Amino acid sequence: MKTIQWRTTLRYGLLGGVAALYFSAIGMVELFAGRNLVGTTINMGHILLYGGVVAAGFLAARSEAHARLPQRLVIGLVAGLVAAVPTIALVLLDSVWDMEAIFVSMNNPLIRLLTLGRGLPGLGMFLAVCGALGLAGGGYNSMPGEHKAAGARALALVLIVAIFSDLVTQVMSNLFGRGSLSLFFAGKALKPAVAIVLFVLMGAVFYFRAVRKARTPLDPEKVKVDKRTRLQRQVVQFVVVGIILLVAPQVLGSFLSQVLFEVGRFVLLGLGLNIVVGYAGLLDLGYVAFFAVGAYTMGLLTTATGLNMGGGVMNFWLALPVAVLISVLFGILLGFPVLSLRGDYLAIVTLGFGEIVRILALSDWLKPIMGGAQGVLFIPTPHIFGVTFDTPQKMYYLVVLGALLAAFVSIRLRDSRLGRQWMAMREDEDVAEAMGINLVQTKLLAFAIGAGFSGLGGAIFAARLGNVFPHSFNLLISLNALSLIIVGGMGSIPGVIVGAVALVGLPELLREFQEYRLLIYGILLIVMMLNRPEGFLPAEVFKRELHAEEGELAGTGD
Repeated sequence: MKTIQWRTTLRYGLLGGVAALYFSAIGMVELFAGRNLVGTTINMGHILLYGGVVAAGFLAARSEAHARLPQRLVIGLVAGLVAAVPTIALVLLDSVWDMEAIFVSMNNPLIRLLTLGRGLPGLGMFLAVCGALGLAGGGYNSMPGEHKAAGARALALVLIVAIFSDLVTQVMSNLFGRGSLSLFFAGKALKPAVAIVLFVLMGAVFYFRAVRKARTPLDPEKVKVDKRTRLQRQVVQFVVVGIILLVAPQVLGSFLSQVLFEVGRFVLLGLGLNIVVGYAGLLDLGYVAFFAVGAYTMGLLTTATGLNMGGGVMNFWLALPVAVLISVLFGILLGFPVLSLRGDYLAIVTLGFGEIVRILALSDWLKPIMGGAQGVLFIPTPHIFGVTFDTPQKMYYLVVLGALLAAFVSIRLRDSRLGRQWMAMREDEDVAEAMGINLVQTKLLAFAIGAGFSGLGGAIFAARLGNVFPHSFNLLISLNALSLIIVGGMGSIPGVIVGAVALVGLPELLREFQEYRLLIYGILLIVMMLNRPEGFLPAEVFKRELHAEEGELAGTGD
């Protein structure tokens, strides 16, 4: 029988403890503690403080798969106790020296939170809580697969409802009236009884679904029928999604419609950048330049002050194709100087191009045309058939139409001859050229089409704000668009949508923690690269490429 590797247990425990110590030292635990999730018992600060402890117990027990249940429980307990050590050491040091001089966030509210409001004697209780949570993590690892999956999904659902209670309460109040909220929520937090009932009910649903799926034999005839009816199911799915998109603004209200507008704007940017980076493999860090070109073109063509045009001013619908066309031309202009560049060199040059466009818009040289730091003001709102797009709910439909158009074009291009040329060029430019692919034409088309999508998003963005300023087009826009592609999945259209929701929509819903947005971005990207480098919903081609080496190693194993 194998012996237990206590060194591994200690390592996991220390990792969980260091994570809790880090979040405490930078002030996240104290700030997030003000957001209750379940009554006044569980808040977001507890998730940051104790989440690493539970994970330490779970991972330590999982690393000893050969151990019996009592041994796994002991392993989880030890990992939890070890995870408490770094935080306890920091509190003890603070009682001797003034640690607030080193860590600004080591103040009295945080000490009270770490000691459970009982001063130094509370450290014993903190140690006991960590040990119990580590024990729970080890016990959870020992549960059967169906129970484990059902429990994790039910717990995740409860936490999601509690964290995004603003969204849930807004929908409930619009559908059932505000009187229904008092039955389920106390302020922003779920009532404890409601959280328990929701956890039990959803856990039972997930469990019985998993059991039924495991017990249902695979019928080859049924598989054939499913293939024949796949198109019908897709049509039904499209109809359901279309209905949801149509009624969403009326159900969600003004603020959440604005959040959806921001998500749709970055979906447009992500779909364009996905063609350049995901399909063609051209790393473009200056993508915000085309976004700025589209926005400024819309502003200059629709305002009388932009180009001193007097009465000869276009409306939104006439200026929109012009903005897209000019963005396409700028994409071609960028493409010519970088035709011979690859990899990091291409990224640096495109980064410089994006900064050049922003600085030119800010410069005094172009101030008579582009307004300099003042930008372009008083951009009119779109209107058609007597409908004026002057509210977030109405502008939502405009950006959704743009995103649907971009998604349709992306799908058609992905499955076309040009899409296959992009993918061949992405794999190896030399081999692609040897096979007869015109690299100049293929690269320029990628830059041009991607720039067109970005210009479309910029034009809609300008019409929504009514003003365009140079500082709205910094490097962070390009980085956000690239990040959502990485998180969602390279080359995947559903991945772009998921990435936009995760990196744009969720921060908008959690504005109270805005100062930690970039930190969470970085942590999420690191976790994704280590554990799921292909993204949440990757294209099958990327998934096969990233896991090809693993398959080869498995195939050569004894």
